[in-house]
Amino acid sequence: MTIIASLLSEARLPDSPSPRLDAELLLSAALGKPRSFLHTWPERVVSSEVAERYADYLQRRRQGEPVAYILGHQGFWSLDLEVAPDTLIPRADTELLVETALALLPAAPAEVLDLGTGTGAIALALACERLSWKVTGVDRISAAVALAERNRARLKLNNARFVESHWFSALVEQRFALIVSNPPYIPASDPHLAQGDVRFEPSSALVAGADGLDDIRQIIQDAPTHLLPGGWLLLEHGYDQAPAVRDLLARRGFALVESRRDLGGHERISLGQWPC
Repeated sequence: MTIIASLLSEARLPDSPSPRLDAELLLSAALGKPRSFLHTWPERVVSSEVAERYADYLQRRRQGEPVAYILGHQGFWSLDLEVAPDTLIPRADTELLVETALALLPAAPAEVLDLGTGTGAIALALACERLSWKVTGVDRISAAVALAERNRARLKLNNARFVESHWFSALVEQRFALIVSNPPYIPASDPHLAQGDVRFEPSSALVAGADGLDDIRQIIQDAPTHLLPGGWLLLEHGYDQAPAVRDLLARRGFALVESRRDLGGHERISLGQWPC
């Protein structure tokens, strides 16, 4: 006979940065119950099927597979999103990009673009908060576009759409009041690529050349062709890349260039306005 409390106490996830949380999330999923159920009914006996499912989840986590991929979903902003190994797992740090975008433009009709949309997290968060905006998300991976569309349909956000495109390639002559992106920005030699959850995430969503700035350079170079006068470009980047990104924006001709800090005090996004 196995009870909830013993399953949690016996879980062994030595390489996880949050072993207790991981164990609770995985057991909740195996049970099909919210995490509060575990604390309300710690002495509840679970079936052998649940125990076996939980053991399988734990083994996958011990091998390094991210909890989000095991569960198939991840929270971002106010949304619960389907995730898959075709896309980057949405992270709380990226919510700074959403907050900044919402503060820049009024709640009036506007065309907005999310480059490299992945799960659709940024595009759907913006569409959810600004029903008057028309938000387009693009990704060069067809499986990512299909995943983002599933998330859009489930959330019933009809002011968003998703298109297969390598950055701006499918957006000929389209212009936007706001372009946001969380592009790949990790240098190819970064040792963190062989550690933790990122080992399981697609390298195409992480790595951008020797210094991590290849994709950011391309976006900054091409964005003015797709921005309305006075339009904004917002980019997430690495914690130490803000000076380089600001320089790229300024040299391309953007005005009001600045960076914003995350809760950890790191400059994690940079932005600029295309002159009127």
